[in-house]
Amino acid sequence: MESRFGGSRLDCAEMSVQTPRRGSGAPGWTAASSPNNSKVGIDPLKADAKSLADHITTDVSRAQVYTRDTKREHTNGFRPSTFFVSAGLRSDRRVSVTTFLYDIMNAMHVRRFWVSGIVLAATIALFPFSFHAERHLETATRVEGSQAETVRQELANRFRSPFVDQVALVIQGLPPVDSQEGGQALETIVTGLRDQPGVSGVVSYLDSRDPIFLGRGGGTFVLVGLTSTDGPVESLVPKLHQLASLLENQLRGRYSAVNLALTGEIPLNFDIRKASADDVRRGESLVIPATLALLLVAFGSLIAALIPLAVGQLAIATTLAITGLLAQRWHLSILVQNLATMLGLGLGIDYALLMVSRFREAISAGNQGPAASLIAARQAGRTLLVSASTVAIGFLALLTVPISEIRSIGIAGFLVAGMSVLLTNTLVPTVLALLGPRIDFGRLPFTPKLDAHRAARTGKRWRQWGKVIVAHPWLALFGAGIPLLLLAWQIRRLDTSVPRGDWLPRAAESVRALHTLRQMDREGVVESLRIIIELPTDSIAQTDAGWNVLGRVTKRLASDPRCGRVISITTIAENNRSSLGDLSRETRRTFLSSDEKAALLEVLPASSVSLRDQVNWVRELRKSGALDLTGVPGATLLVGGIPALNADYETIIRDRFPSVMALIVGGTLFALLWGFRSVFVALKAIALNLFSVAASFGALVFVFQNGHGSRFLGVPEGTGSVFPLVPIVAFAIVFGLSMDYEVFLVARVLEARRSGLSEMDAIPEGLARTAGLITSAAAIMIVVFAAFTFGSFLVVKMIGFTLAIAVLIDATLVRIVIGPALLRIAGDWNWWPGGLRNSESGEPGMSSRGIRQRGFLK
Repeated sequence: MESRFGGSRLDCAEMSVQTPRRGSGAPGWTAASSPNNSKVGIDPLKADAKSLADHITTDVSRAQVYTRDTKREHTNGFRPSTFFVSAGLRSDRRVSVTTFLYDIMNAMHVRRFWVSGIVLAATIALFPFSFHAERHLETATRVEGSQAETVRQELANRFRSPFVDQVALVIQGLPPVDSQEGGQALETIVTGLRDQPGVSGVVSYLDSRDPIFLGRGGGTFVLVGLTSTDGPVESLVPKLHQLASLLENQLRGRYSAVNLALTGEIPLNFDIRKASADDVRRGESLVIPATLALLLVAFGSLIAALIPLAVGQLAIATTLAITGLLAQRWHLSILVQNLATMLGLGLGIDYALLMVSRFREAISAGNQGPAASLIAARQAGRTLLVSASTVAIGFLALLTVPISEIRSIGIAGFLVAGMSVLLTNTLVPTVLALLGPRIDFGRLPFTPKLDAHRAARTGKRWRQWGKVIVAHPWLALFGAGIPLLLLAWQIRRLDTSVPRGDWLPRAAESVRALHTLRQMDREGVVESLRIIIELPTDSIAQTDAGWNVLGRVTKRLASDPRCGRVISITTIAENNRSSLGDLSRETRRTFLSSDEKAALLEVLPASSVSLRDQVNWVRELRKSGALDLTGVPGATLLVGGIPALNADYETIIRDRFPSVMALIVGGTLFALLWGFRSVFVALKAIALNLFSVAASFGALVFVFQNGHGSRFLGVPEGTGSVFPLVPIVAFAIVFGLSMDYEVFLVARVLEARRSGLSEMDAIPEGLARTAGLITSAAAIMIVVFAAFTFGSFLVVKMIGFTLAIAVLIDATLVRIVIGPALLRIAGDWNWWPGGLRNSESGEPGMSSRGIRQRGFLK
């Protein structure tokens, strides 16, 4: 049987054992046939060694491995001479090569079998937990060590307030609550709420006759405090929904237009959870059929297309299962669900795509299933490890940010990358070894046949494109670089404050109730600033000095034009300290600490004050400080509430972003230096990744922030800014994903250079081998990310859009044009200091150990 290189293939009958000698024409090792060579019979029980022997004499790469004596013809492809592999023995020694090969083969397959079995068992064991992960994930944002979190802890521990967590029940369709009939109806609702498990406090118009409860145009609301000992407080929302429906039905007999709806931070978070889950299901329903279609186009085979899709699904399931288990102990965000799905489909399919592609190359070269699987695992395995490490580094850097959402994304991304590469390097090779040539089962009629010439046919156009790039590198560099530079220039206008406009899911009940409160001019009750004033010595309740200080602070805050209303213990007692005894215990615990030295002021913003203005107000109050506000030395001021949480969120991300960038860039640089042993390749990859990130951020600014074309993505106008979460998360993800394609391309170019090709030939060869894979993988990722831009969760829209644009830019202009052009310009400097050197001998020799170190045999 003839090998694809033109020489005779080693068969199962006999093979020659050669003694290494130095060739006279070049420093590389060569082997020559001799009539005195001993013949070694192959035991039928060791027939599996044949496939590995076939592997040694059959290079699966277009950039063939041969010595420096090998002749090449640049115009018509390669004309390699036959080579035999030296076993690295001494010149006077003969061994049974088949025994040696069989031992290696047996050890590799036994080890891989057991590892694959363990991974499969663990995956099956985790799979059921993935269905219950959502219930343990939180929608509330927690900023560790923030002032907003400190206020919350003070209210819970020092005040023992029943309203640390609260919701608003918005009521419409009843008679005015200041009438007798309306009061009776309200009494029915309040009584039902007080009897509900998990309700720690209820405040309504019946308690204080405060006009704050009388909305403009009719309607009222009830504030309901919640506390939960069994899981997150959000778990009480469904029961409150049931109670509201029950009370509504009870009153509908007399008041047909009655409507009860919950809103506030907790119900809004609950509905965002539902919107997030719906987006995931909708995204998967769009992505999976489209991805399968793209894989069928890429492989032309149903079996080959299903394997990457299965890996993606398993990566998602195991990630969700593990995060669900972790969420029982740590605070993990619902964003895990979205990001795990996006990245699981993207990375899982991406990695498996490379492994299956390598396997099909080996099969097309004539190898049997086990040997082809071994070749694919050894050649693609190292590339995947380098690629996954760069992705994982980005996500690990996110763990340094003390925000629950961002840390959750870091954990989910790290798990997705780890599970994707683990499944691809263990289960996939085992499945491929069992399939063998059946990998082409279900081949579509319009696709080329899987044979030794398929790679030459499919890579011809990319090879020609590579020749154009290396012939005109500067033209390619400027032609592709200038448009991207103009797009990246938009990053100057990036604003990471809270976006303007109504970006909450409109269909959610809590959002509709919030809009109703806005129409009643009472929206501030769910967006209040919670300010705690603590005096150093005076008791607020027991001394006139302390009482008067609190009164002055209340009046000063109320005089601010941004303030709609201030509620404090002084306003409730109508500035009469002697009437404190008439207040309920519930009210005193809400607004006065147990030691009576600290007091809470609920500051309701005016309806005209935007979220961004509220954040600026919080910063002004903190900057002015307690002394300016109270006039008392030693007094302390803490500002909490939703506006304060937003302010802390933005500040922490702004402060941590530079360090996260440094960790990602530094860690990625180290991984690339380890993988390629080349300074220029590593620095070039970092620079191109930064370029891709800047261009994708520029597109984000242009479309979402400025509103050019945003209506096509379901955003009617520009948001004026982007969520603070988006840039830092997108940077971590894009930097790792973009590195995938750099690793794929440069690894193949380096392989071609080590085989003896010049830079002029190696670059087109690398493109011929990887450009099709890169475009297929990128098309799948773009489909995956773009599907999530059509959901109802704006932050996920922004992330999905940024990732899709980044992959599009990176897989086209950056890796197919700019990257190869820079490789051509740098020439041999690409591989300085040790990229081209054999890790053992420093030469591209042909010893069997040298081949093992290149990943062809190990």
